[in-house]
Amino acid sequence: MPSDTPRSDAKGRRGRWLVYDERLFGNQQYSCASCHRQVLAFTDGRGRAVGSTGEIHPRSAMSLANVAYNRTLNWADPDVARLEDQLTVPFFNVDPIELGLAGREAEVVERLHGEGLYRDLFAAAFPGRSDPISLETVRYALASFERTLISGDSAYDRLVFADDRSAMSDEAWAGMRLFFSAELGCFECHAGFTFSGPVVHRLQPRADPVFHNTGLYGLPPDWGYPAPNRGVYESSGDPADMGRFRAPTLRNVAVTAPYMHDGSLATLDEVIDHYAAAGRLIESGALAGDGRASPHKSELLRGFSIDAAQKRQLVAFLESLTDEGFLTDPAFGDPRTTTKNDSSRPTMTP
Repeated sequence: MPSDTPRSDAKGRRGRWLVYDERLFGNQQYSCASCHRQVLAFTDGRGRAVGSTGEIHPRSAMSLANVAYNRTLNWADPDVARLEDQLTVPFFNVDPIELGLAGREAEVVERLHGEGLYRDLFAAAFPGRSDPISLETVRYALASFERTLISGDSAYDRLVFADDRSAMSDEAWAGMRLFFSAELGCFECHAGFTFSGPVVHRLQPRADPVFHNTGLYGLPPDWGYPAPNRGVYESSGDPADMGRFRAPTLRNVAVTAPYMHDGSLATLDEVIDHYAAAGRLIESGALAGDGRASPHKSELLRGFSIDAAQKRQLVAFLESLTDEGFLTDPAFGDPRTTTKNDSSRPTMTP
């Protein structure tokens, strides 16, 4: 928890209401939950997200599961490390438009002032402020709710943390051995308890952000990625950063298809084939190129051999990371249709 925004139940309750409220969007046509659906681990099932005006975004909506622990928060921006700061991006982006708040800030705040529930919740969350409802406090509320979105009760978790040897099938056990094997090396990028690499945690030293080029594209003449999806290169301008993106969490990955930053791989089988080949060859069309041979590709992408049975085992392991309780817990759902605010599910406490 950031020192300037201590946790409170009032903030979390307020943030939960805001996630499902269309009045927070400029044109009131969408809500945060339109792109972050609980049943899909707070993704949207699209290869590329859609903004409030219908504009197609260049990248997909990332899962919010365990987002509190993420070292960085966007696909390819090493400088955004706090949820409160990250929220300014969807709030005010104009290329592409997301919430569409730019130029309509006062109008949106006035809408929230008109709701008695918000007046009470904001006053409880920010006692002492003469006017506790602002876009700043809205960001604090949303971030507080996001920090409650803990997913840690999958079959894998019950095996590893509760010693329930019956939690995973034999096929998933075999897939787990493959996942953590030196030959496949999946764990090297999808590391730690979030299965996404470096985390922020009070018991661990601060880690540097990590981004990877997975050989998804190799456009001539410089092994590029299609603009504006060129990874960290977009902000750094360093050719070495071409195509480097953050490894997304694999928790609940079975319900978050399609995959990669642009949704260009439809199934887990396709993802496994991609990594087995150590990149992707696109033989024709505007995106033709050989990502397998890219000098920008991560050295961790070595390729591997895998047969059909092993692929089924690996998929079974990935499916064992699905936390059904997280996908259905009323504490995370639309408060207009459920009244439960507390969860009895196991949590991982920062």
